[in-house]
Amino acid sequence: MLFRRRQPENFAARVRTILWPRRSFRRSFRYLRKRVLRLNATPHAIAAGVAAGVASSFTPFIGFHFLLAFAIAYVTAGNMAAAALGTAAGNPLTFPLIWGITYETGQFMLHAPPVHEKSPEGLGTALGHMDFIAIWDPVVKPMLVGSLPLGLIAGLASYALVFFMARSFQRRRARQIIAGRPPRGLRAPGAAGGDAGRAG
Repeated sequence: MLFRRRQPENFAARVRTILWPRRSFRRSFRYLRKRVLRLNATPHAIAAGVAAGVASSFTPFIGFHFLLAFAIAYVTAGNMAAAALGTAAGNPLTFPLIWGITYETGQFMLHAPPVHEKSPEGLGTALGHMDFIAIWDPVVKPMLVGSLPLGLIAGLASYALVFFMARSFQRRRARQIIAGRPPRGLRAPGAAGGDAGRAG
């Protein structure tokens, strides 16, 4: 196959590329959008899967976003591949914003007093050792509470956007097939070579 890698990337390498692209996030976003829209599933399944991935990315459970996305996608009849792609909403550029806004929202919802002083003693050590009990009240609990409404809003917004994009893409592709024009990227492998040969 033309332009195929000599050594295919493993799953971990693909995830790393999504979270930290080798070139630019804009190019990676365009590639991700094409991957999502070309999934062989209904617009609802694609949109529900992406929404599940986006919503799970707002939770503070780093390392479990894939599992949460798959669970939500299963309940909402979403596409699992779309759910995995949707978790790319959480990446090194967006995580600081997500963590900050979910924490502040959770603090507001819990009516917790604002923190004007330095972080509690031992918090840095607890974070370093992933001591879940020690960081639950000051960090995880507010972020989890804040992630619920924000994740729901982001999930619904992404569902609506992806649903209409997927439906439009599939309708356009169907019209091209009916008209006898294969969609871009789906031409027969020898078509380009045959045209070049006739041109010569």
